[in-house]
Amino acid sequence: MPILHDSNSSSVGELAESKTETEKAICGSRTQTLCEDGAITPTSCTPSTPTLAESNTSVEECYTVTWDGPDDPENPKNWSTWRKWATSLIISAFAFLSPLCSSITAPALTSIGEELHIPGGAQLQLVLSVYLLAYALGPFVLSPCSEVWGRMPVIRTANVVFLIFTTLCGFATSQSQITAFRFLAGLGGSASVGMGGGVLTDCWRPEERGRGFAVYQLAPVLGPAVGPIVGGYITQYTTWRWSFWVVVIVNVVVQIISFFFLQETYPPRLLQLKARALRTRSGKAEFRTEWEQSETDRTLVGLLRVALSRPWAMLGTQPIIQVLALYQAFNFGTLYLLISSFPALWEGRYGMPRGDATLNYISLAVGSLIGVYICAPATDRVYARLKRRYGIPEDEHGLPEFRVPLMVPASIITPCGIFLYGWAAEAKLHFLVANIGATIFAGSSMITFQCTSSYIADAYNLHSASASAACSFLRSVLGFVFPLFVPALFGSLGYGLGGSLLGLIAIVIGIPGPWVIWFFGQRLRGASRFAKKSLPTGKV
Repeated sequence: MPILHDSNSSSVGELAESKTETEKAICGSRTQTLCEDGAITPTSCTPSTPTLAESNTSVEECYTVTWDGPDDPENPKNWSTWRKWATSLIISAFAFLSPLCSSITAPALTSIGEELHIPGGAQLQLVLSVYLLAYALGPFVLSPCSEVWGRMPVIRTANVVFLIFTTLCGFATSQSQITAFRFLAGLGGSASVGMGGGVLTDCWRPEERGRGFAVYQLAPVLGPAVGPIVGGYITQYTTWRWSFWVVVIVNVVVQIISFFFLQETYPPRLLQLKARALRTRSGKAEFRTEWEQSETDRTLVGLLRVALSRPWAMLGTQPIIQVLALYQAFNFGTLYLLISSFPALWEGRYGMPRGDATLNYISLAVGSLIGVYICAPATDRVYARLKRRYGIPEDEHGLPEFRVPLMVPASIITPCGIFLYGWAAEAKLHFLVANIGATIFAGSSMITFQCTSSYIADAYNLHSASASAACSFLRSVLGFVFPLFVPALFGSLGYGLGGSLLGLIAIVIGIPGPWVIWFFGQRLRGASRFAKKSLPTGKV
């Protein structure tokens, strides 16, 4: 994030020499108050600073609350490394458990259908995928709210909603109940997935985001891969209801830990709290952040109206968001399609017991881990190398397009994995061959997901949560829709032709995507009223 203009250090000393009595009354009292209560650094109170008249600084600017210099420890980007990692790991834990709950019912669908009298086919698949429908809608409300009230209150409140309705899923006695409870649990669970990228953007500088984002971006992919394994063994040895209750128990532990170690990270909210404290201590209502000064409608209704409309405006008007959303959506939808196809493939076609069949989901987890292992260090190195190639100084941010190069090989590998999975299953080759195809697909998709998420964080700095919500909408919609036509796709075309159809779509959408973003991304961002204010081209 470009450093905000620090008007404190350029205006306090000058106030003592103000020419007019009004300026002396306003700015002089501010000098004394701020220096006494320690709200600014002592060096900001030296009388050698130019006067208000000489520096052309307005009285309004005297009261603009910003960070106390580039090294202000209250700025999340200046937090210690362990504090940043603690934040990243806790957010990643939430982002892991929520998608895990989305897929943990996959091996139990048959048992759920039999006990709750749910017909097979699309109606039974709806129990699994309705959770993803909530993922599409939740971030459009929760992520903008985090840009009004801050990240932590929204994440914690949404997680309570997730805990309540996931618990109720385990007590469901009908199709309507479990479908409704799953949807509401998905709304709560969508918070960490929708705004987690925003939290990490608040903490990590662009040069560090490859490592900082690695664990978080792995979580939403690793969760759906691990969920069926856990759910399979739970269903095999006990009732499917414990699939939900186990998630609740683990999530409660993470929620308790978050109350001690997870702190607010959103800079406008932190500065707003700082301004409020200054207003209380000094008795002056003039102290405002630059965002409070620029927003004409400061009522709660006005703020929410602007915040809640922002993701929709981004998705509807931002071509770069539309390109990234489509790119992520296909990979995410295909991932859930494979997850939904696994039970029929391994239990039906290969005749494996349910518990053993779920071990095949390890291929998706291994692929995701390989993708992170490759992308996390490589993306930071590529970013730094491109900065040097284009002559960008060390103390300035590079362009979001510097995240794109790794997407090029990933876009070629993705359809290869899909083809291998489909035709290995069609020919009923050794089960490891199909798993290798799934591993290749998961690894390349993980690289793509990391690169696109980092691009969003770089391009839409302050509004990264809203931008992520806009992207996640289409992604989650396809994650909801794709599993619904698994029986029709593989049942009618077979695994070979069905996989070939998905592979061809991956070629048409995936391979041109990185080149479009590389050559036209900057031009598309330049026309954006959201990205203009947060393009990372300023000083570090």
